Amino acid sequence: MEKHLADMTLAELTRDEGIPCSCGKIHRCQLRYFRAEKGAVRFVPDALRSRGRKRPMVVMDENTRKAAGLQVISVLDEAGIPHTDFVFPHREGKMEPDEYAMGALAMAMDPRCDVILAVGSGVINDCCKVMAHACGLTSMVVCTAPSMDGYCSNSASMIQNHIKVSLYNACPEAIIADTDILATAPDIMLQAGLGDMLAKYVSVCEWRIAHIVHGDPYCEEIAGMVRACLKNIVAHADGLMKREPEALKAVLEGLVISGISMAFAEISRPASGLEHYFSHIWEMQALQKGQPSDLHGIQVGVGTLLTMWIIEHMLNMEAVDKDRAEAAMRAFSPEKWEKTMQEIFGPIAPSILEIEKQVGKNKPENQQERLKQIVGHWPEIRQIIKEELPPRQQVWELMKSCNMPMTPADLHLTEKDTVDALIGSREIRDKYLTSSLLWDLGLLEEAAEKLPCA
Repeated sequence: MEKHLADMTLAELTRDEGIPCSCGKIHRCQLRYFRAEKGAVRFVPDALRSRGRKRPMVVMDENTRKAAGLQVISVLDEAGIPHTDFVFPHREGKMEPDEYAMGALAMAMDPRCDVILAVGSGVINDCCKVMAHACGLTSMVVCTAPSMDGYCSNSASMIQNHIKVSLYNACPEAIIADTDILATAPDIMLQAGLGDMLAKYVSVCEWRIAHIVHGDPYCEEIAGMVRACLKNIVAHADGLMKREPEALKAVLEGLVISGISMAFAEISRPASGLEHYFSHIWEMQALQKGQPSDLHGIQVGVGTLLTMWIIEHMLNMEAVDKDRAEAAMRAFSPEKWEKTMQEIFGPIAPSILEIEKQVGKNKPENQQERLKQIVGHWPEIRQIIKEELPPRQQVWELMKSCNMPMTPADLHLTEKDTVDALIGSREIRDKYLTSSLLWDLGLLEEAAEKLPCA
């Protein structure tokens, strides 16, 4: 490689021909146009023309219409660009990326449009990516908050049959971030963006461990790019909460590059680990109860502290207790496990049981193979943890300085909510997490009992 991914500019990372990497792959991302600066909304017509798009479907909700949508519509009108506008109908609580939202968008789709232009952040961007993919179109996005790293990922975090899933499609071909607009975002949106980025300490650490234990494909160049993004965002954390334009731009660029890392890896591993699964299950619990959940990034921040607590305790193990791990596997009862899944997941438990039928992570022979890797590589795993994770107290102090929620109790989550989230985290997808490692070691239930929930 001519230079490391971590040292490349956004223009270099998004070039048409892709980037040949030392991992043997050519990394590509669909992003082709990016502007992040004061007054950047004026570039919307230029973005459309540069990609040969003639009629956008402008998608907003009531809040993002006020924050940026009216400005977008104004610049399109001034440029003489025809457009069709859609505002998601009001729903009690926060908008969810589910079948209802997608159905509303599908019914409003104008077949004359050749691009879907999202005006918003997480949920709106994800819905537009899914719809664009289904319609054979591309998407663009005008960011309204530096609240998450999914702007440029090639996946959408959706709710399907009441289960949180990642649908892989394509990232937007243009991203426009007006720092004047970003500066109007509520504190909680800025905190959510920081929470989503602090998760990368865990995600890169877990990715390296999953590569050893589970055989997941791993690219050190992509991991290095994520580390650089995280370092940049942490350095600007103080300016972010003060809404300093340069900090907003730096953080947004870092979030976009983090999304590019997922597009390059073609999986969410570089940016999502157990901390995200705490959030996913808390969202699913809230849906079952008919209650609103906190913003994803806010929950992820709390999940990051929980996961770091778990990993720091594992680091104290100088050697694996193989006898305990094998005894736990011998004592494993599929009937008891199924009952636990029904208790945790309720009406969606059949979907969880089906995942296990497909992947067989509970089969003794599969656990034995993973345990063999864990035992044989435990010193290396401990070294990875030391290399990737800063002291938990350091992350705690940074979050505290930004007035972020710190514990499940701060989110009005019970101890049972949190224990269930940890126990259930390894079940909702075929992804090797810290909770998967705990299960293989026969330590999952013990860790759940000791979690610092308040």
